[in-house]
Amino acid sequence: MSVSSLFSSRSCSILTLRRRVVNALSVIFAAACIAIAVAILLYLLLYMLIQGAQFLNLAFFTQLPAAFGSSGGGMGEAVQGTLILVGLAALFGVPPGLFTGIYLSEFDHGPLAMGVRFIVDILNGVPTIIFGLFAWVLIVIPAHTFSGLSGSVALGMIMIPIVARATEEVLRLVPQELREASLALGAPLWRTIIQVVLPAARRGIITGVILAMARVAGETAPLLMTAFGNTFWNTNVLQPMDALPLRVFVFTESPYPVQINQAYAGSFVLIMMILIASFAVRWATGGLRHRE
Repeated sequence: MSVSSLFSSRSCSILTLRRRVVNALSVIFAAACIAIAVAILLYLLLYMLIQGAQFLNLAFFTQLPAAFGSSGGGMGEAVQGTLILVGLAALFGVPPGLFTGIYLSEFDHGPLAMGVRFIVDILNGVPTIIFGLFAWVLIVIPAHTFSGLSGSVALGMIMIPIVARATEEVLRLVPQELREASLALGAPLWRTIIQVVLPAARRGIITGVILAMARVAGETAPLLMTAFGNTFWNTNVLQPMDALPLRVFVFTESPYPVQINQAYAGSFVLIMMILIASFAVRWATGGLRHRE
């Protein structure tokens, strides 16, 4: 074996070893980051569960809050209010966000699309209390009352840029060949988008919507200026309506340990609702099933 070939073989071996070391370090670093993130989530869940375990019973979901300093009671009206507010917010926020994302992905031409994308990015960075202030001026002041409707509008506006950007990114992942094949068969662009592009990106779009709903489900500041909260059962969206974040906020300011522990229980229930909804949607859309 010549000197040059021996040197070349050693260089290749050193390069291969270096790549393996870098790859192993990258995998270890990624695994460590994942472990830290999971550990933080588990710690928060366990801490809230331990602090509020005594209140996690049927009464928590079926009874109204007790007086401050009194034991017992629950957050039934807050759970009900959260479901109503988030559901209405999805009705207000998902359609505009979805169509905005479709426009940015499929009709991305000219300065208008650039302006729309710039506005969407700005809205993503706006403090959520600004949306609450907007809904307060738009609905609360003219109606002379706080209401679940105004809270839903505020949460819906928060959802619009999140859904728009998620939809745009997911639609861009759909292979261009699918669009070209549909257009080549004579289908118009609108039918191609509805019957080819959207079904191909269905899982990602639904995941983005659920993430947006999870984001607004934990918002407190916009609801302080709109829904305001109450301690009674209420399904009338034109009247003040309670929500889990609002009730947790109120109870954390209580000087009584009973209400503080109930706030921990409410926080645990809120997180579990988000986790269960996320896993349920992923399972229903096939995201957790084995793929060949």
